[in-house]
Amino acid sequence: MKAYKAIWERSIDDPLAFWKEQAETIDWFKFPDTIYSQTKEGFDRWYADGIMNTSYLALDRHVNSGRADQPALIYDSPVTGTKKSYTYAELLHEVELVAGMLVDLGVEKGDRVLIYMPMIPQTVFAMLACARIGAIHSVVFGGFAPHELAVRIDNAEPRVLLTASCGIEVEKIIPYKNLVDKAVDLAEYKVEHVVLYQRPEWKVQLNSPWDKDWEELRARAKPASYVPVKSSDTLYIIYTSGTTGKPKGVMRDNGGHAVAMTYSMKHVYDAKPGDVFWAASDVGWVVGHSYIVYAPLIHGCTTLLFEGKPVRTPDAGTFWRVIVEYKVKSLFTAPTAFRAIIKEDPDGLLKQKYNLDSLEYLFLAGERCDTGTLKWAQKLLNIPVIDHW
Repeated sequence: MKAYKAIWERSIDDPLAFWKEQAETIDWFKFPDTIYSQTKEGFDRWYADGIMNTSYLALDRHVNSGRADQPALIYDSPVTGTKKSYTYAELLHEVELVAGMLVDLGVEKGDRVLIYMPMIPQTVFAMLACARIGAIHSVVFGGFAPHELAVRIDNAEPRVLLTASCGIEVEKIIPYKNLVDKAVDLAEYKVEHVVLYQRPEWKVQLNSPWDKDWEELRARAKPASYVPVKSSDTLYIIYTSGTTGKPKGVMRDNGGHAVAMTYSMKHVYDAKPGDVFWAASDVGWVVGHSYIVYAPLIHGCTTLLFEGKPVRTPDAGTFWRVIVEYKVKSLFTAPTAFRAIIKEDPDGLLKQKYNLDSLEYLFLAGERCDTGTLKWAQKLLNIPVIDHW
């Protein structure tokens, strides 16, 4: 607590010096002269004149500094029976090709790209590819109804929409193409291209005038290098749920975001480069943006992309299986996930099959954690359980 108090006091007593020091933990093409400023409209800006690229921070610099062969992304999909690992070098190559696809479709710095995809590696490739060329991605939770997708199309005005043939919920296939076609028809703004990744579980015909095949474009694409952007340039737009009115787009910049992600991995999650970090969330939510994709990769960790559920894929022991198999150090999830496990396995008997020695922390967020769930997790795991909602 003394160390925490000292850091907190420094951040309060001299915030500009404190956040300049944090900015020095990432690689800039041009270090910012201005740490904090405000626009004429009164919006805060961090590191406004700094030049950098988030995809470079998450990929190239690790490859260049000796982490090329370290696992960067592990994809574990109990709903398809698929497991695949990508090193930093392999992930960089995939991202370069998807970036090249987008360039071939005419996407330029500042253009928007809407991503309507499930929890598969191509979704991560797409996000990092947008960041690589200075395009602004907007990830929409896969399976959203056509009207909800159309509202976001009209607001973001994306040049390209990236999607897949389906999502999978336990044993149920959710076809995406009809939903996307209806959304494109409903939207007043007309997307130029819809690029579809064909999943083997559900193949579809590409019969709309805007359709493009992901693999065909990838086969023709040339790897695209990173584009330097201003710190204040937008990295992504993410929308509120719309439950209390029209969805509102929240814009996140590049520089302040990268510094905040790096700071949180070190000082909130006690993560070190090379650690395995698992945020059991969805990339459609902001937690997934931050702690499945950007923060772990910028920090040089191995991140897990899990296409499954805490129960029924195949049982309430699936979290323990993943932790052991990949030697997860930190698990970040919502209390709802643990409530589902408790309902199926109230005595935690399935945990007895696994040695969870690698797991040092459980972080809970996304909603308030009730006392019962918190105490159950603490007793079962015997590690710090941190409710930081």
